Amino acid sequence: MSASARPLLVIVGPTASGKSALALALAERLDGELISADSVQLYRGFDLGSNKPSAAERARVPHHLVDVVDPLDPMDAARWASLAGQAISEILARGRTPIVCGGSFLFVRALLWGFAPTPPGDAALRARHRQLVESEGRAALHAALQRVDPVTAERLAPNDVVRVSRALEVFELSGRPLSEWHAQHGFAHVLRPHRLIGLELGHAALARKIQKRTEQMLQRGLIEEVRGLLASGYAHARAMGAVGYRQVHEALALDPEPALEPLATAIDRATRIFARRQRTWLRDREVEWLAPDQIDAWLDRAAREEASAAASP
Repeated sequence: MSASARPLLVIVGPTASGKSALALALAERLDGELISADSVQLYRGFDLGSNKPSAAERARVPHHLVDVVDPLDPMDAARWASLAGQAISEILARGRTPIVCGGSFLFVRALLWGFAPTPPGDAALRARHRQLVESEGRAALHAALQRVDPVTAERLAPNDVVRVSRALEVFELSGRPLSEWHAQHGFAHVLRPHRLIGLELGHAALARKIQKRTEQMLQRGLIEEVRGLLASGYAHARAMGAVGYRQVHEALALDPEPALEPLATAIDRATRIFARRQRTWLRDREVEWLAPDQIDAWLDRAAREEASAAASP
């Protein structure tokens, strides 16, 4: 079977579940290269809070779509999917195996199923939404979406201003909620054959890993990183609204030397909520779920399957 005809391997799962470690081990077994499907790792300077791969990890396996844009540059799922598609083609041309890994499932969906054909953006509407956020806060914009599209509002976090604005914009332009556009599209047409592989941990185990990662991020200097980003003019960068960065930014606005314990608690709580949203998205997908004690055997089997597929005509 030709490399381009084999299913694209996509590592998914809730945040802190161990996706990156699995993807790294898989890439080493399959002579692969990794494509990050993380909406924060894209941005230069947003390192600790996004759990960006270290220099040592990047030396072990090539990583793509990490540190590719300035924090103020526009980036959406469509652009990411285009860049990811280009990376996949280039990796295959080198005779290697592309592996997508990340928790930004809107990106993954754009790559694998494409988009519903919604109306193009309107700069005037977006400017009006920004004014509403500046005058009344992010919750006011989310409440406006809740009134016209409660299904999408339930899916989107109030602090995700870009996506909330886009969903509201679609309704204001078309008179139809974004959820209705998505239902009509159905995401039934697969653009790329693929396998979704997920790491499944129990709620208690995942909560412990989230807590440990939060502690490590703060110990390694997340507060100092955010201070530097704010000093560089990135207070309104999209990535500053991500889990971890938003909590530190808000804490610094109240106290230049925030107490670590309540900050860690706030990040921990927000991360668990985010993980719950990720689980909800994955619930209706065909995912091959792996428990931690199944990983080694699965990696061996995946290597055999890849070798067999590569040898077949």
